[in-house]
Amino acid sequence: MSKSNQPPAYGGQALVEGVMFGGKQHTVTAIRRKDDSIDYFYVAKKQHPIAQKLKKIPFLRGIVALIESAGIGTKHLNFSSDRYDVMPGEEEEHTEEPSKLAMIIGVAAVGVLSFLFSKFVFTLVPVFIAELFSSIAPGKTAQILLESFFKLVLLLGYLGAISMTPFIKRVFQYHGAEHKVINAYERGLPLTVKNIQAQSRLHYRCGSSFILFTVIVGMFIYFLVPTDPLWLRIVNRILLIPVVLGVSFEVLQLTNAVRNIPILKFLGYPGLWLQLLTTKEPDDEQVEVAIKSFEMLLEVEVNGAEVVDIANEKRTAEILPVQS
Repeated sequence: MSKSNQPPAYGGQALVEGVMFGGKQHTVTAIRRKDDSIDYFYVAKKQHPIAQKLKKIPFLRGIVALIESAGIGTKHLNFSSDRYDVMPGEEEEHTEEPSKLAMIIGVAAVGVLSFLFSKFVFTLVPVFIAELFSSIAPGKTAQILLESFFKLVLLLGYLGAISMTPFIKRVFQYHGAEHKVINAYERGLPLTVKNIQAQSRLHYRCGSSFILFTVIVGMFIYFLVPTDPLWLRIVNRILLIPVVLGVSFEVLQLTNAVRNIPILKFLGYPGLWLQLLTTKEPDDEQVEVAIKSFEMLLEVEVNGAEVVDIANEKRTAEILPVQS
């Protein structure tokens, strides 16, 4: 099958009581509101000429994709956080309760803040911890291996801890629902709750896999630069963050491309294992929300900004350009 004839690769993001899916031209969120109704939010992707050119350059395209995803994801996260517990018809301008504010902060921590935390704190803290063991584990190889080990321990510990909180667990359930829908669609199955629940909650293109690959890729890249003195090691780690991100994105793309090859499919397994922490099995109602989000994305990708009513369900939308 030629590249032009391949079906588009859809991605998504778990939100507060909902799921966002993205296509080539649009992103759509569906959330379940307080009265059990489904509300929708659309963002039309704005094509930036420079960004489009950079997306064609290996190693740079990953960084561009991350920046775009962060911008779009924030819009959808704000929508879901503001709307999910507001009854239709209630005053929208209301004072947020402390519990709701804490939830929003929690989701932000899993999203943008967790990424920054993993890339700056997780990049530097392991350096200092490994340095504490320099007397018993001297040398460049030992220090890099120790540094990578502590980075992995911090990552797993952080994800394991937040996954035990009830609210974040629900977000991770929607994350699982998102993956199940994509897996069913890529297998050409009808998007029914039964079909989707039978799918794996893991997926090769997941951002969780990307985060783990930054740990593995970073370890190999660090062997190319000096580790002494300590100040130079710290500077190298900071300057190499874009390099690690760019290479890790290419590794993620590679593991997805070879996932159906019997031997090479194992390259993506470490990322899938990490998703056992960042996804949870969803219930049927959460899967229903994910289905509606994905079906609406498919509709919008065909009909553009047109708002369509299906089965007498009122679907509202706000078409917004993505700002760079």
